[in-house]
Amino acid sequence: PRFQPVSVPTLSAYATARSIPLLQASMPATRWSSPGSTGWPGRLKDLQDIVHELKAKGGALRATEQPVDTGTAAGTAFLDMLGVFAEFETNLRRERQLEGLAAAKARGVYRGRKPSIDVAEVKRLKEFGLGPTAIARKLGIGRASVYRALDVA
Repeated sequence: PRFQPVSVPTLSAYATARSIPLLQASMPATRWSSPGSTGWPGRLKDLQDIVHELKAKGGALRATEQPVDTGTAAGTAFLDMLGVFAEFETNLRRERQLEGLAAAKARGVYRGRKPSIDVAEVKRLKEFGLGPTAIARKLGIGRASVYRALDVA
């Protein structure tokens, strides 16, 4: 059968497959084309979900710049290998970032973000008799932030 290619814009590394409406709209199509592996979802499970959903609808995923066509066993295996290495790279990057933050904190260089909510002011307004909604309005913060500040106090 002839396939109707559907071009989908490159997905960012942080986007999940399910968060992209254009991708969801292309699912009924028989074939989904991507410019290359670098634009695929950051999580292997998202990528596999796309392939399984397309396969259930009689379609396949074919990359235009990589030898990947999930209509073949070799293409599916290659896609899974690319996905495993992409997820491995993402996890390594995350580990390095956490190690760097821990080292900076140990040196006293990184202290985190400055508090955006004055907990003492929240407590003072609460003692004054204001409720969480009124405190939130007065300070220009969310009500959940007021509750968190009162729990910390």
